[in-house]
Amino acid sequence: MFDMNAPKFFGRRKGRTIRKAKSFLLEHFLKRIQITEQTVFEKDKLFGVSVKEVHLEIGFGDGAHLAGISLNKKDIGFVGVEVFQNGVAHLLTLMTGVKDAEHITDEVSILPERADNVRIYDDDVRLLFAKIPDGFFDKVYLLFPDPWPKKRHADRRFINPDNLKELSRILKTGGILQIATDHPIYKRHVLRTMHECKDFVWTAKTFEDWRKEPEDWVETKYQQKAIKEGRKPVFFEYKKCV
Repeated sequence: MFDMNAPKFFGRRKGRTIRKAKSFLLEHFLKRIQITEQTVFEKDKLFGVSVKEVHLEIGFGDGAHLAGISLNKKDIGFVGVEVFQNGVAHLLTLMTGVKDAEHITDEVSILPERADNVRIYDDDVRLLFAKIPDGFFDKVYLLFPDPWPKKRHADRRFINPDNLKELSRILKTGGILQIATDHPIYKRHVLRTMHECKDFVWTAKTFEDWRKEPEDWVETKYQQKAIKEGRKPVFFEYKKCV
Protein backbone atom coordinates (compact mmCIF):
# COMPACT_ATOMS: atom_id res chain seq x y z
CA MET A 1 0.00 0.00 0.00
CA PHE A 2 1.34 3.42 -0.93
CA ASP A 3 2.24 5.59 2.05
CA MET A 4 1.13 9.16 1.39
CA ASN A 5 3.47 10.38 4.16
CA ALA A 6 6.60 8.72 2.80
CA PRO A 7 9.26 11.14 1.52
CA LYS A 8 9.63 11.31 -2.24
CA PHE A 9 12.65 9.38 -3.43
CA PHE A 10 14.75 10.43 -6.44
CA GLY A 11 17.17 7.95 -7.93
CA ARG A 12 17.45 4.37 -9.19
CA ARG A 13 16.30 1.38 -7.18
CA LYS A 14 17.48 -1.20 -9.70
CA GLY A 15 19.86 -1.27 -12.67
CA ARG A 16 20.98 -4.05 -14.97
CA THR A 17 19.56 -7.55 -14.55
CA ILE A 18 20.80 -9.16 -11.34
CA ARG A 19 22.32 -12.58 -11.98
CA LYS A 20 21.22 -15.79 -10.33
CA ALA A 21 23.76 -15.93 -7.50
CA LYS A 22 23.15 -12.35 -6.44
CA SER A 23 19.37 -12.78 -6.74
CA PHE A 24 19.65 -15.77 -4.41
CA LEU A 25 21.59 -13.69 -1.90
CA LEU A 26 18.96 -10.96 -2.02
CA GLU A 27 16.11 -13.41 -1.58
CA HIS A 28 17.62 -15.72 1.02
CA PHE A 29 20.74 -14.35 2.70
CA LEU A 30 19.75 -10.68 3.02
CA LYS A 31 16.97 -11.49 5.50
CA ARG A 32 19.57 -12.78 7.99
CA ILE A 33 21.17 -9.34 8.33
CA GLN A 34 18.31 -7.11 7.20
CA ILE A 35 16.81 -4.33 9.29
CA THR A 36 13.03 -4.57 9.27
CA GLU A 37 10.07 -3.11 11.15
CA GLN A 38 10.71 -5.67 13.90
CA THR A 39 14.37 -4.74 14.39
CA VAL A 40 15.22 -3.43 17.84
CA PHE A 41 17.89 -0.74 17.89
CA GLU A 42 19.83 -1.85 20.94
CA LYS A 43 23.60 -1.90 20.70
CA ASP A 44 23.94 -5.26 22.47
CA LYS A 45 21.22 -6.97 20.41
CA LEU A 46 21.50 -5.58 16.90
CA PHE A 47 24.60 -7.53 15.84
CA GLY A 48 25.78 -11.10 16.18
CA VAL A 49 28.89 -9.97 18.07
CA SER A 50 29.60 -7.54 20.89
CA VAL A 51 30.55 -4.10 19.56
CA LYS A 52 32.04 -1.04 21.22
CA GLU A 53 30.65 1.49 18.70
CA VAL A 54 27.96 1.64 16.02
CA HIS A 55 28.48 3.40 12.68
CA LEU A 56 26.01 4.24 9.91
CA GLU A 57 26.81 4.43 6.19
CA ILE A 58 24.14 6.17 4.14
CA GLY A 59 24.08 5.17 0.47
CA PHE A 60 26.86 2.56 0.45
CA GLY A 61 26.81 2.16 -3.34
CA ASP A 62 28.48 -1.10 -4.37
CA GLY A 63 29.45 -1.79 -0.76
CA ALA A 64 33.24 -1.65 -1.18
CA HIS A 65 33.78 0.82 1.67
CA LEU A 66 31.32 -0.87 4.01
CA ALA A 67 32.71 -4.35 3.30
CA GLY A 68 36.28 -3.16 3.77
CA ILE A 69 35.89 -1.11 6.92
CA SER A 70 33.67 -3.70 8.64
CA LEU A 71 36.32 -6.33 7.93
CA ASN A 72 39.07 -4.11 9.33
CA LYS A 73 37.08 -3.08 12.41
CA LYS A 74 35.44 -6.19 13.79
CA ASP A 75 34.66 -4.56 17.14
CA ILE A 76 32.44 -1.92 15.53
CA GLY A 77 28.89 -2.54 14.35
CA PHE A 78 27.87 -1.11 10.98
CA VAL A 79 24.43 -0.26 9.66
CA GLY A 80 24.49 0.15 5.89
CA VAL A 81 21.65 1.83 4.00
CA GLU A 82 21.19 1.56 0.22
CA VAL A 83 18.08 1.52 -1.97
CA PHE A 84 19.90 0.39 -5.14
CA GLN A 85 19.36 -3.36 -5.20
CA ASN A 86 22.34 -4.07 -7.45
CA GLY A 87 24.56 -2.38 -4.85
CA VAL A 88 23.03 -4.36 -2.01
CA ALA A 89 23.58 -7.57 -3.98
CA HIS A 90 27.23 -6.68 -4.58
CA LEU A 91 27.80 -6.04 -0.88
CA LEU A 92 26.31 -9.45 -0.07
CA THR A 93 28.72 -11.00 -2.58
CA LEU A 94 31.66 -9.30 -0.85
CA MET A 95 30.44 -10.52 2.53
CA THR A 96 29.78 -14.13 1.56
CA GLY A 97 32.22 -14.76 -1.28
CA VAL A 98 29.40 -16.21 -3.42
CA LYS A 99 30.00 -15.00 -6.96
CA ASP A 100 28.35 -17.59 -9.17
CA ALA A 101 25.47 -20.06 -9.14
CA GLU A 102 27.78 -23.04 -8.59
CA HIS A 103 28.47 -21.89 -5.04
CA ILE A 104 24.84 -21.41 -4.00
CA THR A 105 23.71 -23.51 -1.06
CA ASP A 106 21.13 -23.06 1.67
CA GLU A 107 24.02 -22.77 4.12
CA VAL A 108 25.45 -19.55 2.67
CA SER A 109 27.00 -17.46 5.43
CA ILE A 110 29.46 -14.64 5.85
CA LEU A 111 33.10 -15.41 5.12
CA PRO A 112 34.98 -16.96 8.07
CA GLU A 113 37.39 -14.03 8.29
CA ARG A 114 34.52 -11.61 8.84
CA ALA A 115 32.63 -10.76 12.04
CA ASP A 116 28.82 -10.64 12.15
CA ASN A 117 28.92 -6.85 12.49
CA VAL A 118 26.94 -5.58 9.49
CA ARG A 119 23.20 -4.95 9.22
CA ILE A 120 21.49 -3.66 6.07
CA TYR A 121 18.48 -1.46 5.47
CA ASP A 122 17.59 -1.61 1.77
CA ASP A 123 15.32 1.42 1.56
CA ASP A 124 15.34 5.20 2.00
CA VAL A 125 17.18 6.10 5.22
CA ARG A 126 14.59 8.78 5.97
CA LEU A 127 12.10 5.99 6.58
CA LEU A 128 14.48 4.54 9.17
CA PHE A 129 15.15 7.69 11.17
CA ALA A 130 12.04 7.33 13.35
CA LYS A 131 13.21 3.90 14.58
CA ILE A 132 16.66 5.07 15.64
CA PRO A 133 17.07 6.21 19.27
CA ASP A 134 18.72 9.51 20.14
CA GLY A 135 22.51 9.34 20.25
CA PHE A 136 22.65 5.79 18.94
CA PHE A 137 25.50 6.19 16.43
CA ASP A 138 29.12 7.12 17.01
CA LYS A 139 29.80 7.93 13.36
CA VAL A 140 27.90 8.51 10.12
CA TYR A 141 29.40 8.20 6.63
CA LEU A 142 27.95 9.95 3.59
CA LEU A 143 30.36 9.11 0.79
CA PHE A 144 30.00 10.56 -2.70
CA PRO A 145 26.24 11.21 -2.60
CA ASP A 146 24.40 12.28 -5.72
CA PRO A 147 25.34 16.00 -6.05
CA TRP A 148 22.17 16.99 -7.91
CA PRO A 149 24.17 19.84 -9.48
CA LYS A 150 21.30 21.61 -11.25
CA LYS A 151 19.82 24.49 -9.28
CA ARG A 152 16.27 23.24 -9.73
CA HIS A 153 17.26 19.95 -8.07
CA ALA A 154 19.09 21.51 -5.11
CA ASP A 155 16.37 20.47 -2.66
CA ARG A 156 17.13 16.80 -3.46
CA ARG A 157 20.63 16.99 -1.96
CA PHE A 158 20.91 14.86 1.14
CA ILE A 159 22.76 17.49 3.15
CA ASN A 160 19.87 19.80 4.02
CA PRO A 161 18.47 21.26 7.27
CA ASP A 162 15.84 18.53 7.74
CA ASN A 163 18.27 15.63 7.35
CA LEU A 164 20.93 17.38 9.42
CA LYS A 165 18.42 17.70 12.24
CA GLU A 166 17.93 13.92 12.20
CA LEU A 167 21.64 13.19 11.86
CA SER A 168 22.32 15.41 14.85
CA ARG A 169 19.67 13.57 16.86
CA ILE A 170 20.92 10.05 16.12
CA LEU A 171 24.60 10.93 16.63
CA LYS A 172 25.98 11.01 20.16
CA THR A 173 27.58 14.26 21.32
CA GLY A 174 31.13 14.19 20.00
CA GLY A 175 30.09 11.82 17.21
CA ILE A 176 31.45 12.28 13.70
CA LEU A 177 29.73 13.00 10.39
CA GLN A 178 32.08 12.21 7.50
CA ILE A 179 31.21 13.47 4.02
CA ALA A 180 33.18 12.78 0.84
CA THR A 181 32.52 14.33 -2.55
CA ASP A 182 34.32 15.04 -5.80
CA HIS A 183 31.80 17.53 -7.20
CA PRO A 184 32.63 21.27 -6.93
CA ILE A 185 28.99 22.31 -6.53
CA TYR A 186 28.42 19.81 -3.75
CA LYS A 187 31.65 20.87 -2.03
CA ARG A 188 30.36 24.44 -1.83
CA HIS A 189 26.91 23.23 -0.81
CA VAL A 190 28.32 21.16 2.07
CA LEU A 191 30.53 23.98 3.34
CA ARG A 192 27.69 26.50 3.25
CA THR A 193 24.98 24.23 4.70
CA MET A 194 27.14 22.76 7.44
CA HIS A 195 28.37 26.22 8.43
CA GLU A 196 24.75 27.25 8.96
CA CYS A 197 24.05 24.20 11.14
CA LYS A 198 25.17 25.04 14.67
CA ASP A 199 24.95 21.40 15.84
CA PHE A 200 28.22 20.55 14.08
CA VAL A 201 31.73 21.94 13.99
CA TRP A 202 34.24 21.34 11.18
CA THR A 203 37.28 19.51 12.57
CA ALA A 204 39.76 20.60 9.88
CA LYS A 205 42.68 22.65 11.16
CA THR A 206 44.73 22.86 7.97
CA PHE A 207 44.13 22.72 4.24
CA GLU A 208 45.48 19.17 4.10
CA ASP A 209 42.99 17.92 6.70
CA TRP A 210 40.16 17.83 4.18
CA ARG A 211 42.16 17.19 1.03
CA LYS A 212 43.57 13.82 2.11
CA GLU A 213 41.87 10.55 2.97
CA PRO A 214 41.31 9.70 6.64
CA GLU A 215 43.76 7.18 8.11
CA ASP A 216 41.23 4.32 8.20
CA TRP A 217 39.91 5.01 4.72
CA VAL A 218 38.70 2.30 2.34
CA GLU A 219 38.61 3.54 -1.26
CA THR A 220 35.32 3.26 -3.12
CA LYS A 221 34.81 2.26 -6.74
CA TYR A 222 33.27 5.65 -7.46
CA GLN A 223 36.30 7.39 -5.94
CA GLN A 224 38.64 5.43 -8.19
CA LYS A 225 36.59 6.48 -11.20
CA ALA A 226 36.60 10.13 -10.13
CA ILE A 227 40.38 10.19 -9.71
CA LYS A 228 40.89 8.46 -13.06
CA GLU A 229 38.73 11.14 -14.71
CA GLY A 230 40.68 13.96 -13.06
CA ARG A 231 38.30 14.91 -10.25
CA LYS A 232 39.82 15.42 -6.80
CA PRO A 233 37.73 14.20 -3.86
CA VAL A 234 37.58 16.07 -0.57
CA PHE A 235 36.84 14.58 2.84
CA PHE A 236 34.87 16.71 5.27
CA GLU A 237 34.67 15.71 8.92
CA TYR A 238 32.23 17.36 11.30
CA LYS A 239 31.85 16.74 15.03
CA LYS A 240 28.50 16.96 16.76
CA CYS A 241 29.04 19.60 19.41
CA VAL A 242 25.68 19.71 21.26
